[in-house]
Amino acid sequence: MGTIFSGNSYSGKEYIVFFDLDLTISGAISGNEMAREAFRKNHVSGFHFAKALYLSLLYKLNLKDPHRIIYEIVSWVKKMPEKTMEDLSSIIVIEKLIPAVYSDAKAEIEIHRKKNAHIVILSSAIKQICSKMAIDLNIDDIICSDLETENGFLTGRSNGPLCFGEEKKIRLLEYCNRINARTSDAWYYGDSISDLAVLSSVGNPRCVNPDRKLRKTAEKRGWKILIWH
Repeated sequence: MGTIFSGNSYSGKEYIVFFDLDLTISGAISGNEMAREAFRKNHVSGFHFAKALYLSLLYKLNLKDPHRIIYEIVSWVKKMPEKTMEDLSSIIVIEKLIPAVYSDAKAEIEIHRKKNAHIVILSSAIKQICSKMAIDLNIDDIICSDLETENGFLTGRSNGPLCFGEEKKIRLLEYCNRINARTSDAWYYGDSISDLAVLSSVGNPRCVNPDRKLRKTAEKRGWKILIWH
């Protein structure tokens, strides 16, 4: 299930560009910042905060299935009011993510905008985060993860599959097919080996500050490696 932010038309655009968010556009990690802010505001217990950081460490060290880690992290928001998540998202976007946006990312987005590209955030981050980042960066659309709600409260489950790994590729292909954009002309900017499938699906893969495994793969495949600050 894709999350569509703006409904801006692709008609008349020259090509399409997808950007990951965490560690690609911004040097911050939205999930970690969300956990810290929720703990500071007493919206989650110390146990859930510590567990979230522990799972993030396991993910970084590749010591556990990343899909299981991400779904476990999502579960800590169970019974949180939807408005609370909106408020937390606003805080971390303004105070953490926007200040950490790479100047090189801003420049790259502007280059594509001047070339009449349709620009999309394609990220595992949640809708509340991605929509606010898209507004600040004047990005056309978002495709991201969505948290399930019931009666104004989060259930601790995702609304459809989380936008991670192979799911990113599925979402990108579905989106391009829906708007009749050629994947051979598409660009994707990502930082992690978890982006391998989606990077492989576009004609112009770009690896931004890649992790060790992605760097090794990029060097073998001749993909462009970008070091952004």
